Parts: sequence; C-alpha cells; structure tokens
Amino acid sequence: MLEGIIRESIGKKGTNALRRDGYLIANIYGKGLENINAAFKMNEYIRAVRNKETLAFGISLNGKELNVVVQSYEAHAVTGNLLHVDLMVAQPGVVTTYNVPVVAVGESIGVKNKGLLHKAKPRLTVKGAIENVPNTFEIDVTEMDTGDSKLIRDLDAIPNVTMLDSDRVAVVSIIKAK
Repeated sequence: MLEGIIRESIGKKGTNALRRDGYLIANIYGKGLENINAAFKMNEYIRAVRNKETLAFGISLNGKELNVVVQSYEAHAVTGNLLHVDLMVAQPGVVTTYNVPVVAVGESIGVKNKGLLHKAKPRLTVKGAIENVPNTFEIDVTEMDTGDSKLIRDLDAIPNVTMLDSDRVAVVSIIKAK
C-alpha cells in the first residue's frame, strides 16, 4: 500500500517545496468524486508502480484507502524525472477508459533471423468497468516472421470491454534490422 499526503498548498511555492523534499505531485480524481491534490515520496511511488501485478493499485491518504490507475504523467524534458502524475480512482461497476499495457510473449522466428520486435502500440485504449478490463494484453509472437504484424482485430475479444483504437492498427510487428 502506497502512503501519500494530501497537499494543503496547491500553489507554485508549495509544489516546489514538496519537490525539493523528494515528493511527486499527484492529482486523484474519479467519477462523482471530489478531486484530491496529493503527494507521494518519489522512490516509494516508482517502486509501487513497477511492482504492481494488476492495472489498479492501492494507495492510502490520511487513513483513507483507494484503488487507483495511472492515467497520465509528466516527466522533465532533460532529466527524465517524474514531475506530476494523474491517478484515476478505479470504481467497480463504473465504465470508463483505461490504457492497458501490451506484452509480447515468446521468441519469434523473425527475431531469431536477426529481425527486431517493434511495439507500435505499447498500450491499448479500452473502455469498460475495472473488473472486466485485463491487466495486460499478452500477444503470442512465436509464429511471426520478418514483415509480419499483429493487428488489433487479431486479438481475442473480451466481453463487456470495447477497444477504442481502430481495428486496422498494428500492435506488434517484426521488422528487418538495418
């Protein structure tokens, strides 16, 4: 469970003071909920997001526990350090939009023949309730050779979940190395 604090000051001066102390600024929102301005210790946040096994993960703010999903983040252009993150509360039964990561499974024939695996869409946008949305889209690439690609229409349909990307968009492909 990731521990956070609720920000009292949402101005530039207070935000910069929190960043100097090693905090990551966060906005937490959800359908029918009031927005929460929060902050998390940077290292603890990164550790929690990397080690999560599901799309949603738990946070605690002043004793109040919430399940949240990362919607977007902002990183510094030069250093790459996280500056800001938007978290959406994952409410059971509420249909909303999620970005689900794509995972390539297996070693393809094309990669063995000196090709490269290219993920054109590292995340797929879907619409559904959090209990119906998968944690990842696993795509088997073992039978793919150089020049082959898997499109969104090639993926198995998930009940009660709508794909928002066009069905002719390539998700993964094997390209020829230069």
